Amino acid sequence: MILAYIGISVLWIFLFCYIIIASIDFGAGFFTLHAKITKQDKKINHLIARYLNPVWEVTNVFFVFFFVGMVGFFPDTAMYFGTVLLLPASIALILLSIRGAFYAFENYGPDTKLVWLAMYGIAGLLIPASLATTLTISEGGYITGTEKHLDLNWTELLLSPYSWSVVFLAIISVLYISSGFLTYYASKAKDKPAYNLLRYWFLIWGPPMIAISLFVFLSLRLQNEAHFLNAVSNYWWMFLLSFICFIGAMLLTIMKRAHGYAFVLVILQMGFAFYGYGASKLPYLLYPFIRIDEHIVNSSMAIALIIVFILGLLLLIPSLILLLRLFVFDKKYVEGKK
Repeated sequence: MILAYIGISVLWIFLFCYIIIASIDFGAGFFTLHAKITKQDKKINHLIARYLNPVWEVTNVFFVFFFVGMVGFFPDTAMYFGTVLLLPASIALILLSIRGAFYAFENYGPDTKLVWLAMYGIAGLLIPASLATTLTISEGGYITGTEKHLDLNWTELLLSPYSWSVVFLAIISVLYISSGFLTYYASKAKDKPAYNLLRYWFLIWGPPMIAISLFVFLSLRLQNEAHFLNAVSNYWWMFLLSFICFIGAMLLTIMKRAHGYAFVLVILQMGFAFYGYGASKLPYLLYPFIRIDEHIVNSSMAIALIIVFILGLLLLIPSLILLLRLFVFDKKYVEGKK
């Protein structure tokens, strides 16, 4: 039981790191497209390119670790999620491939074509939307059939308010997190035109993000009442802290002060909400089929996996910090002087 909770905690760290890093990446792609269409690309695209060039290739490493670890710790997830999520996961993989390919064409080709940029930017929003389907389905009520023949009730999924609210939350959260980081990055670069535009976008996407989060929370009661009641009864304080962090980030941005601390508050805001959701969901990974305490691998394998994945964290996070310090946040690099 303890090993199961340690294992899922480690995996949740990998997933959270991926959400933050990938959201910055995905949102930056959409902002690049938006700026191109609205003729504002000269204001921000150079800034976004300076951030993406060093880090875009390492974004998916955290997701690969999470995916491999989930199957390693809880093998039954491969059967259940692998069957019912075949179509959404395939769509996500295709979008990731398209996005990576067109990112390369955009950066290393002789020119930037709008079609390439459109596919790159739109894919960045559709990827989190398709991956969010996993969280929707994990709440139960969408899987039909027996263990030998599992199927996904597409009609129920497509008509579910909870399902669509999660999709919109994934998209809006990407834009919110990305604009929050890029506002800080523009302020650090002392790039006033980019800063003004990105700050405006951050302030615009903040209220819709809170509104859709509330709708997701309320619609969860219709989808999985047990999860909703557990969240309200035992983990309300985490969601309250998340909202307080949101208010703090908004106030600092409105006052045009301490944008670094504002983005730290954004990370804390998403972290409290994300971990509050995950903790209140336990012990279920897929309601009501998979419980972490009943479907974890044997103790020896679990201990080995925990050690390996903790070592992976100890390698990946310092490496990412080093990459950011050497390139992304280097004073001359961030100001475009090298």
